Amino acid sequence: MTESSRVGPCSPFFIVAALPRSLDHYVGRLGFACRFASPDPDPFFAIVGRDSAQILLKVVGEAVPPLPNHQRHDWAPWDAFVFAPDPDALAGELAGRGVAFRQPPGDRDDGLRGFEVEDPDGYVCFFGRPA
Repeated sequence: MTESSRVGPCSPFFIVAALPRSLDHYVGRLGFACRFASPDPDPFFAIVGRDSAQILLKVVGEAVPPLPNHQRHDWAPWDAFVFAPDPDALAGELAGRGVAFRQPPGDRDDGLRGFEVEDPDGYVCFFGRPA
């Protein structure tokens, strides 16, 4: 692989029902920063990020509601995998902020260690790494 063929972080794109509610979750609770929001003064699109992870959020309208993976298939519980080199330390930080875990930190039978957090629209982010 050459430098010119490398790829960077990937950003999931979530259709959300209410941008302020989503921003409160990702920024206010999970410690992400709002990197972009548009248009002013009443944005319907935002990019939130923490370190190299980022998530795109957009309100499309009532005709296109959020549809997390687990609502389509029980066996597809995650909408985003967020690499966390020390998921236990991150879980401790988030627990201190009052974040509830959908699945608490632990080792999974698929060889991963981490935890799940569900956002207000039902999207599930797994924060973790290979065990």
